Amino acid sequence: MLKEFWNDFVNLIFPENCLTCNQILSKTEQQLCVHCQYELPETNDFKDKNNELYQKLAVYFPLEFAASYLVFTKLGKTQKILHALKYEIGEIIGQWYGDILYSNGFENRFDLIVPVPLHPKKLKIRGYNQSAAFGKGLAKGLKIEQEENGLTRQKHTDTQTKKTKIERFQNVSDIFEVADKSIIKGKRILLVDDVITTGATIGECLKVLHQCSPVSLSVVTIATPQ
Repeated sequence: MLKEFWNDFVNLIFPENCLTCNQILSKTEQQLCVHCQYELPETNDFKDKNNELYQKLAVYFPLEFAASYLVFTKLGKTQKILHALKYEIGEIIGQWYGDILYSNGFENRFDLIVPVPLHPKKLKIRGYNQSAAFGKGLAKGLKIEQEENGLTRQKHTDTQTKKTKIERFQNVSDIFEVADKSIIKGKRILLVDDVITTGATIGECLKVLHQCSPVSLSVVTIATPQ
């Protein structure tokens, strides 16, 4: 009772605002208002196995499934969310998409979630891995586990943002490792990341995971560019 009163008081003095429209949130809303949540630019990737993302990534290794939750457009809602992405909203978005997948027949398709890792140096600066936050929420929705340290990043690399496609692939070559191959072997692995562009980073992660003899590999990202 006292805790609820205190939370109401704090919200009154320091109200939380929607990440995309800046409207004050109600007590039942988290990070996004109901209107902005309803208007999220969702893809229909999970309904079409042969979607664009699947076609882009399947050239690396045979994939069981690939999907992005949201469409990324410059100055759109997804960009605002990703720029403001804190651990909490990453987890919330993950659970939303996990719930969608679970209710559409994906409840028994994966055994373990593995997020694309950050280098320890970058993780220390940022304080969290947004892909792992998304994966944690996704794991809740799908009712499976996440192995946050399933993949490790051995080299600190420059940002991919201003690099050409070829430079992006060169920049991430041989930078990932699996610490314990027994965690991956014989499992249906779901690799998760925040945004996919060329697929260089995810492709390199898939290569390393494939060497550990999983039963299958799948990929889910928060967003993909339009």
